[in-house]
Amino acid sequence: MQIHLGYELTYDCPQPTPMLLVLNIHYSRASDIVVPDYIVTRPGLPITAYRDGFGNWCSRITAPAGRTVITSNAVIRDSGKTDVYEPNAGQHPIEELPADALVFLLASRHCETELLSDTAWSLFGTTAPGWARVQAVCDFVHNHIVFGYEHARPTKTAFEVFQERQGVCRDYAHLAITLCRCLNIPARYCTGYLGDMGVPPPHGPMDFAGWFEAYLGGHWYTFDARNNVPRIGRVLMARGRDATDVALVTSFGPNTLVGFKVWTDEMDAAALGHEAPPPNIPG
Repeated sequence: MQIHLGYELTYDCPQPTPMLLVLNIHYSRASDIVVPDYIVTRPGLPITAYRDGFGNWCSRITAPAGRTVITSNAVIRDSGKTDVYEPNAGQHPIEELPADALVFLLASRHCETELLSDTAWSLFGTTAPGWARVQAVCDFVHNHIVFGYEHARPTKTAFEVFQERQGVCRDYAHLAITLCRCLNIPARYCTGYLGDMGVPPPHGPMDFAGWFEAYLGGHWYTFDARNNVPRIGRVLMARGRDATDVALVTSFGPNTLVGFKVWTDEMDAAALGHEAPPPNIPG
């Protein structure tokens, strides 16, 4: 299958404002890209790129005073298979973990392991280590939180999510990540596209998605406490300790987000027989 995906973000800035963008498809999917996800701005701005400490592809711009539109329009090939399910994947003793996984055992800005350690062990200490334990965490988080965009706030932490029992996909991921880390399972935050392919209607408004990966049996596996079922068409953009590391746009000055659109749709057979859609450059 092929997926048409992209976004259009519109900002108003009262003064020139530097911004860091984490808006590209992850390098691990580079060979699947049919139409590249070039970042286009209006007005046209210089864009410089770099790799962050987690290997994510990032960009830098300075938005001028006034309105700036940031957009991209891409096509990617996808296997159409659901997230990998490997129930026999086991949990590693800490002394056997690779060095680069250790940072994902530690507390981070949105994941306060020190506040939830006792809770994690009381809830999951008797579950079988490995895949079953991570799935038990996902089941708990999925049932513990009520989803709603009105419950979102950028400063909300895993402990606050646990107490308030409401949030959005990033909050589900933060709480699950924190509980896994408390149980000595490396867990890292992921952001990207997740369309409604294979999901019966009604469908909610499209948005970027947050999920997590846990290190089990020598591999990183995808888990999604928000949806809590294997999904198809998941397209990774970035990974980090929590949402702070993979913020889509980090701005260094006052601004107002006045427009936000995301699309991720399977292309039908007729579309595949024609040229890919042109970039969605606002007029």
